[in-house]
Amino acid sequence: MPVEFVNDMHSSTRPLVSVIFPVYNEEALLRAHICEVCAYTDSLTDRFDFEILIVNDGSADSTGQIADELAEEFETVKVLHHPTNFGVGQALKFGIANTRGDYVVTMDVDLSYDVQHIDQLVDKMRDSHAKIVLASPYMQGGSISNVPTLRRVMSILGNRFLRFFSSSNASTITSMVRAYDGRFVRAMDFRSTGLDLMPETLYKAMVVRAEIAEMPARLDWGPQLKYGENRTSSMRLLKHVFSTIMSGFLFRPMFFFIIPGLLISAFAIYADILMFGHFFDALRDVRAEDENAPVGRALKRAYAFAPHAFVFAMLSTMMAIQLLGLGVLSMQNKRNYEELYYLNTTKLHALKESVESKRNDE
Repeated sequence: MPVEFVNDMHSSTRPLVSVIFPVYNEEALLRAHICEVCAYTDSLTDRFDFEILIVNDGSADSTGQIADELAEEFETVKVLHHPTNFGVGQALKFGIANTRGDYVVTMDVDLSYDVQHIDQLVDKMRDSHAKIVLASPYMQGGSISNVPTLRRVMSILGNRFLRFFSSSNASTITSMVRAYDGRFVRAMDFRSTGLDLMPETLYKAMVVRAEIAEMPARLDWGPQLKYGENRTSSMRLLKHVFSTIMSGFLFRPMFFFIIPGLLISAFAIYADILMFGHFFDALRDVRAEDENAPVGRALKRAYAFAPHAFVFAMLSTMMAIQLLGLGVLSMQNKRNYEELYYLNTTKLHALKESVESKRNDE
């Protein structure tokens, strides 16, 4: 049966870890992998309490039914259902809003990242006092196995692209496998509904100056590849590439205007030099014929001789000015947005902490 959640406070002396699995059409592997997760978390009950949230994102197969059956079998498993498929980002937001944990871990049910990363992420967070800990197969000590070459190359390039635009030291920005401080992540507000939620969480954490840590991870597609065609992946490569580019825009929108603006400016300068060269050549010829000839006659002759030079010069100059202007405006808007987000988020976080403290006192 679906479980109705209340954000009551956790009463055990052991930290509560909420593990979220967004799922969509995962009937082939859901039971086996959730059972594996439960077996592993049961081995950690001397250190942590667990709640495992399965967010069924409008699956069209029997995923929802299997999830409900697992909730009946395992006390720690709870299920949330979306009536339709909203996207992995929306599923994660729904799950996070319904967690009670001191720590929140988000995982992929295909278990391409080892279940042992659950407590490793939490331990890293406790040691580093970070608000977010990323599982990274691309940093030193990490490993990648059984991932198709195209997917591996695209992932590496995408993460390097985002690392440049974010000015972050993180080597894996797009991965869903990570841990959050529970109170911190529940106090944040997110807009994304797809995989671009991953970079958005980091961006907004950076805005509020939260500590972000990273730990080596093992990425292995072996567990999911054995299910072959029975598993329908919710990931679409082109869509993911587009979301990565837009996430780069989120981090540094001015670069998307200023860099093209500078390149077009260089071309505009070259075109302007050609245009003025044609004009002065025409002016010399016109003055040789009649030293009192108006400048307009030279301009007309130069344009008739090389109209393309004038058109390209004027268009490229106007475009360069517009792009550079938009770059400056986007930089200013970004600063204004970050300042407002910082103020609103910190005030909201303080308010929620005050309410939770009052509940504890009562």
